[in-house]
Amino acid sequence: METLNQLLKDFSSLAWGLPLLIILIGGGLYLIIRSQFLPFRYLGHAIQVLRGKYDDPNDPGQITHFQALTTALSSTIGMGNISGVALAIAVGGPGAVFWMWVSAIIGMSTKYFTSTLAILYRGKDSEGELQGGPMYFIVKGLGKRWKFLAIMFSFFGMLGALPVVNVNQLKQAINDIILIPNGVEVSFSTNLIIAAILVIFTSIVILGGLKRISALASKLVPSMVLLYFVLVVIILVVNYTEVPKYLTMIVTDAFAADYWPEDKPFLGGVLGALILHGIKRGAFSNEAGLGTAAMAHGAAKTDEPVREGLVAMLGPAIDTLIVCTLTALAILVTGVWETTASNGVSLTAAAFQSAIPEVGQYLLMVCVFIFSVSSLFSYAYYGNKCLSFLIGAKRKHYYNYLYIASIVLAATTDFEAMINFIDGVFALMAIPTMLATIILAPKVIAASKSYFNKLKNA
Repeated sequence: METLNQLLKDFSSLAWGLPLLIILIGGGLYLIIRSQFLPFRYLGHAIQVLRGKYDDPNDPGQITHFQALTTALSSTIGMGNISGVALAIAVGGPGAVFWMWVSAIIGMSTKYFTSTLAILYRGKDSEGELQGGPMYFIVKGLGKRWKFLAIMFSFFGMLGALPVVNVNQLKQAINDIILIPNGVEVSFSTNLIIAAILVIFTSIVILGGLKRISALASKLVPSMVLLYFVLVVIILVVNYTEVPKYLTMIVTDAFAADYWPEDKPFLGGVLGALILHGIKRGAFSNEAGLGTAAMAHGAAKTDEPVREGLVAMLGPAIDTLIVCTLTALAILVTGVWETTASNGVSLTAAAFQSAIPEVGQYLLMVCVFIFSVSSLFSYAYYGNKCLSFLIGAKRKHYYNYLYIASIVLAATTDFEAMINFIDGVFALMAIPTMLATIILAPKVIAASKSYFNKLKNA
């Protein structure tokens, strides 16, 4: 296991080098500047589209704008918001949260471009079903000579869609919050039982396909965000005197690499390490630039690509700027980040228990369960879509077997191994997605100008 952990750590470090940071963040900044902040100027219109003002049941596609966003959010609003933020703070301190914010703001523009492209260049799978996503806009937008990028995205997308972090942290939450406090000895067998229950529950839903996934996600996601929001607001009210201090610290410590004591060797006194860590956790949280959300938004019922891009743009704002910030403040104001060596979901649970004794961690358990399970559904759809592109739609169901096996693996493996695996694979998904998006950016800008001119003249 130690050898596996080291190999996956090396894999993640290699994938998340300077070239990836340049293409992910530098590319996102280029898209913002190239578009002259265009998507940000129409946030109000994006909300109107999301509310269904422009929905037409006769438009091509499978699901509504709202269902597309909630399907995408059900994968991004997951353990990245609970364990991912906790990991960011445990390793990089409050300053890491600032760089997650930067990642989200840049990611809003990136998602606008990728999801607009997903509708602009929709293709059909081998069974004639209308599909969208990086693999399709690469082939249709750039031509068949670029198909190797589409294959690269689909292969790593298939691996990146495996729910290994969500399952691992759900298992950890069940162990720490329910089993251990009640005297149950945690073992390989108990972890297998958790995995088996998740396999049964997930199989029932994913075999129903996208419509069942999106219908369930559209009900679960709003309720889980509301519940989580209420719980964290309670924590912040209880510790209201600490909130201004830590909001300030998030900003000031983002540029203070020498703040960290010797027992924080990850930073090594280098500001770049802190920035990279925050950006990495931000990407894990909102998945902007990776291309997963474009697959969900590519299935939306619309013939206006720009509308779907605007809806997709709201994802990182909800996911990282709101939900992740709430988690970060809950961990910081309760002080558990300085008093415990816990990591991941265990650190967040400690914060909830500190502020809401007796019931805090159990309420978090409800959130963790909903976050994790809803993520399982969306990721299964993404993986099926990737395998469908590679070997044909008739064989895409084979992915479900790999998916189920990964649930068992994740429930019986260390958190560090799973997070390093997903970090590395996400990085390799971002390369083809961002390259194609940057090259096709003029097409999105042209479509945007045309759409907004029509909107003004309507």
